[in-house]
This record gives sequence, structure tokens and C-alpha cells, in this order.
Amino acid sequence: MNRSIHSFGFQKLAPGGFYIALRIGFAFPMAEKNAFPPEWVEIYTQRGLMIHDPVLKWAFSHSGAARWSEIGVSDPLGIMRQAAAFGMCYGAVVSYVGRCGGMRSYGTFAHGEREFDDAEIQTLSDAVKVLHDEADPPANLTKAELEVLRLMRDGLLMKQIADEIGVSLGAIKQRLKNAKLKLGARTSNQATALALEYGLL
Repeated sequence: MNRSIHSFGFQKLAPGGFYIALRIGFAFPMAEKNAFPPEWVEIYTQRGLMIHDPVLKWAFSHSGAARWSEIGVSDPLGIMRQAAAFGMCYGAVVSYVGRCGGMRSYGTFAHGEREFDDAEIQTLSDAVKVLHDEADPPANLTKAELEVLRLMRDGLLMKQIADEIGVSLGAIKQRLKNAKLKLGARTSNQATALALEYGLL
């Protein structure tokens, strides 16, 4: 990822707290940040409110942005009322699906005193989109570079990879160097981990 979630100043935009999940895969996001009040997070977790949360239901069934008051999703457990008791009286949700129907990213943002205005919602939407798109996997890794990373993932050392593929150790080192550069990784292990996170391996 080129920029961190912290670099967008969400705390200033959403003084009641926020939660952002980027590039949600089968079960988990590639990156996330929970800046809601800790007491609320504890209650939310202990009571298993996530599967009943109307904001998240909206986020996973829509693309775009809306104020919490506009989402029109039933809330039989009164989650929004419970959240208001922790200073999260107003809020906005942003949901974004990447290019070509790729993974989803979303953010939910709270304010204790007023509704978010249109300009603020646009700023939040733009920020989530930028964070999502910057987390897109690089499309320029070659099959040879991915093969080296795949074999590293399987526990082979560079010399073993060279023997397995039938090329020189220098060629393996160059492929690995190229892969690290394209993935923005500092080490071989980080490059392998990023390729796995991106679903490239």
C-alpha cells in the first residue's frame, strides 16, 4: 500500500470514530483500522453485533456512500441506538468495489454532533477509493517472478529454486529483485507475503 490509513486524517473528519477495511477477501481484509471508542468495540465484539449491524449489511450490498440515517436497513437489535450512547449519534458509510468487480473496501464513520455534509461524504468516499486502488495488486509481475515467489512460499532456498527451474542463481536473484521492486517489498519474505495477500500465489 502506498499510503497508510492514518495519512488521510479520518480522525479529524470523523471525531466519533471510524472503521475501515480494505480489500476484503474470503474472510479478512488486507488492512483495517478500528478507531471507534474502545468500550463500544468491546460491547460490539462480545455481543456479536457485526452480523446484525445494519451499516455493514448496507456496505456489503451496495456500492457508494450514504448517511447512517439514510441506509434504510432494519435494526431489530437497536445497534444504532446503542452506538449513540457512545457518542456515535450520526454517521456515514462508504462501500467501494474495485475495478472489474474486484474486492470490496468499506469505511464507516461517526460524528457525535451532526450529520456529515455532502462535501465530507465525498472526501471520505474519495479517500476509501484511493486506499483501495492503491492496494490493488501489481499487474506487471511475470510468470517467472511469480514462480520464484511460489517456490519461496513452499520453503525452497534460492539455490534450490535455481536447480528446480534449471536457471542460474543470478537469474533467480534478478527475478526476486524485480518482484520486490514491483511489490514495493524490502525483503524476499515480505514480497512473498504481499503476493499471498494480493492473491497472486
